[in-house]
Amino acid sequence: MVLALGCSEDILRNDGVTGDSQPTEFITSAQLTDGTLTNPEIPAAFVTGIYSQMITVGSGGSTSQTDFGQKGMDIMTDMLSGDMALTRSSFRWYNSIANFQTSLDFTFGRNRIAWRYYYRIIRSANNVITNLGGNDSTPTDNDSKYSMGQAKTLRAYAYFYLTQLYQKEYVASEMILPLYLEVSSTNLPKSSAEDVYNQMEKDLRDAISLLNGFSRSAKNVVNQDIAKAFLAYVLGAKGGNDQEVARLTQEVINSGNYQILPENELVSTASGVNGFNDANSNSWMWGIDIVPGNSLGLVSWWGQVDAWSFSYGWAGDYKAMDLDLYNKIPANDVRKGQFFDDASSGRFLQPLFKFRAQGSTTAFGSAPRPITSDYVYMRIEEMYLLNAEANARAGNDIAARRSLRALMEKRVPDVSYIDGLSGQALVDEAYLQTRIELWGEGKSFLALKRNKATSVRSTNHIFEAGTSTPYNDEKMQFEIPQDEIQNNPFIGDQNQ
Repeated sequence: MVLALGCSEDILRNDGVTGDSQPTEFITSAQLTDGTLTNPEIPAAFVTGIYSQMITVGSGGSTSQTDFGQKGMDIMTDMLSGDMALTRSSFRWYNSIANFQTSLDFTFGRNRIAWRYYYRIIRSANNVITNLGGNDSTPTDNDSKYSMGQAKTLRAYAYFYLTQLYQKEYVASEMILPLYLEVSSTNLPKSSAEDVYNQMEKDLRDAISLLNGFSRSAKNVVNQDIAKAFLAYVLGAKGGNDQEVARLTQEVINSGNYQILPENELVSTASGVNGFNDANSNSWMWGIDIVPGNSLGLVSWWGQVDAWSFSYGWAGDYKAMDLDLYNKIPANDVRKGQFFDDASSGRFLQPLFKFRAQGSTTAFGSAPRPITSDYVYMRIEEMYLLNAEANARAGNDIAARRSLRALMEKRVPDVSYIDGLSGQALVDEAYLQTRIELWGEGKSFLALKRNKATSVRSTNHIFEAGTSTPYNDEKMQFEIPQDEIQNNPFIGDQNQ
């Protein structure tokens, strides 16, 4: 699918970051309102523009080659979690993430990329919501209803990632983020975590209702399943909602819309099927079909991670699995074959056989340009693992084992060990399998915080090797960026 930009592209250039002015050449909220009255397809076009923002180079407002939308955020958070090791750094793009400078120093640009990117998504979603009647409105026609549901899901998605990056852990009374729900150039002070989480929950519950009956045209579009999944993530991060998390994830599983990746799609070859580079994969819940018109190359997730893509992952910025995590994968687990196991090579534990760009041959750096390998945002395996984790926490060991077994039966020859797990041991196993199954997909940091775990870096990291970092350490939380503090007087006052 080629993403339509058009008028949507212009509005997405309006940053949505406090302190930014609204240039006169950009389409205004009033213009969108007028257009909506005469053409109900306009809100849908603006929602399409939000999806475009998720893959746009520079969408975090910088020229950094780490700034390319959600998948850029995924690399940053995977590195923070410690599960993705920076094992060689010729170009130094990720040094400040890997050595915790970004998270500890509010003047570093990487924390500004995250802040700016997600608030741009929020601003754009607010524009759609406002012009479909506002936060408390329910459109009467289906097209507007579906656009509203998507916009509310995307607003909640952006606030969710902000809460994970800018708060150590859920503390209801802590003032954490400005909560923008309208299109306005007025600065706002921080809202409490309770208020931000309540709004995310409201948005997602509204979206689940609004998206009922919606049949999307492509997987880059969020549907009711994605709204349910994000509500499960929000409730899981908040804590104390295990039964509802289990219910929501089970509903997505029971939809029958997706299937767990089979063994023959887990380890790639030059001629074989790969379950991680094609949006048509039956396991992908949310992702985007990258086409030549998207012009992705050096500056992209594939360029940064994949050695087949003739870019940083090939030329000297190596991202690999943490050695200790790799050693936890049993020898008979098919996923062990996703990682290059020659310890004498500089490419040791790169994901050479998990992520392999389309069109690559047996030679590293052989993938054609522009890159047309797709971006995955969410897979059904996440729902099985989150369901197992939540059920185990809720004391429903039988259901937890069932979900965990459904996945592991396609990964190892014998799953009988799962029958002996209960309670915290079952939670721990779900967490471990989340780290292994979803490595490199941007989920390790979320799981680390949700499980209140400690990151322990192995010897193959070039920074902080051998160190232990609890989930709520200062290193695991971004600081509000310097320019936001300077431009928003409310934030400056609250930070004193």
